[in-house]
Amino acid sequence: MKAVVYDDGLRLSSDYPLPQPAAGEVRLRTLLAGICNTDLEVVRGYAGFRGVLGHEFIAVVDQAEDPRLVGRRVVGEINASCGTCQACRAGRRTHCPNRTALGIRGRDGALAEYFCLPVENLHPVPEEIPDRSAVFVEPLAAACRIPDQVHLRPSDRVVVLGDGKLGLLVAQVLALTGCHLLVIGRHPEKLAILAARGIAVALDRDGLPAGADLVVECTGQAGGFDTARQMLRPEGTLVLKSTYHGLVATDLSQLVVDEIRIVGSRCGPFPAALRLLEQGLVSVEPLIEAVYPLDEAVAALEHAGARGALKILVQPEPAA
Repeated sequence: MKAVVYDDGLRLSSDYPLPQPAAGEVRLRTLLAGICNTDLEVVRGYAGFRGVLGHEFIAVVDQAEDPRLVGRRVVGEINASCGTCQACRAGRRTHCPNRTALGIRGRDGALAEYFCLPVENLHPVPEEIPDRSAVFVEPLAAACRIPDQVHLRPSDRVVVLGDGKLGLLVAQVLALTGCHLLVIGRHPEKLAILAARGIAVALDRDGLPAGADLVVECTGQAGGFDTARQMLRPEGTLVLKSTYHGLVATDLSQLVVDEIRIVGSRCGPFPAALRLLEQGLVSVEPLIEAVYPLDEAVAALEHAGARGALKILVQPEPAA
C-alpha cells in the first residue's frame, strides 16, 4: 500500500506492507487524514518515532472479526492500552505505560491507505457529520479535555495563547462555558475566524494582558510557556497543550512564589467532540486550507509546516 513514512527521512512509500489486524483489532481504510503540529514535531525528532505518520482521521472499517463492523465510518482514539497494568485497571488507559499511540509511539499511523486500531478505540460517526468535519474529532476532543480538567466559571478571565489549528478549536470549546475569553495570536486572518463567531481576539504585538485566571498555551513553541506565564495572576492556572521537540528553560521559583497551578492536557473525550460537531456548536470548515492526494503527502506536510498554515488534509484515492 501507499504510506507516508518517517525513518531516515520523510518519504512516500508505494510498497509499504499492508497491515494485518491483531486479535481485538480492525483494519481501517483511510478516507481523510489531518496533519497537526505533533506530526511536524515527530519529523523534527519528537518522541523518537519511526514509521507511518498521522493520527487524525476519518476511516471505514475494512476488515474485522465481527463482520457487522465492516463498512462502518469511524473515528478512533489514538492510544492503544494493554488493559492489564495498574494504570489501565484504575481507568487511566491513556496513561498506560505499555500503550502504543497511532503515528506517534510504536504504532503505524493514518497517513496511509490502511492502518489498524483496537475495536474498543473506535467511535461511529453520525451520518450528519461529513468527512471534512469528522477528521477534526481527535483535535477537537483534545480541546474538550480542558473543561474535564479545570472547572471554568462564567466569571473567569481566560486567555488562549496561539491561533493555530488547536488554538482555534480550544477557543470555540471554551467560549461555550460563558467565560470572559480572549484569544491572542499573530495572524489576523486566523483570528478573524473566531471574531466572526463573537469571540474576542487580539494580536500579540499589541501587548499582553495581565491578571488572567486561566491561560491555555497552544503556540506549539517552547517560548509560549513564559509568555503564557506572564499573563497569569497569582494562584492562576496554566494549561499546557503544546508538544514539541526540545526543552523549556524557565524560572521555577517564581511559579512557587505565585503558587501557579500547571496542568498538562493531552487527549480528550471523543463522544463530546462528536456531539459538538453534530449539533453545529463548533465550526471546523473554515480551518481547512487545502486537501492533498496521498501521492502528494510529503508536499502536504511541507505546506502544513509553513508559517501561518491552517489545517492541511490528505485524501487517499477513493476505493474502486
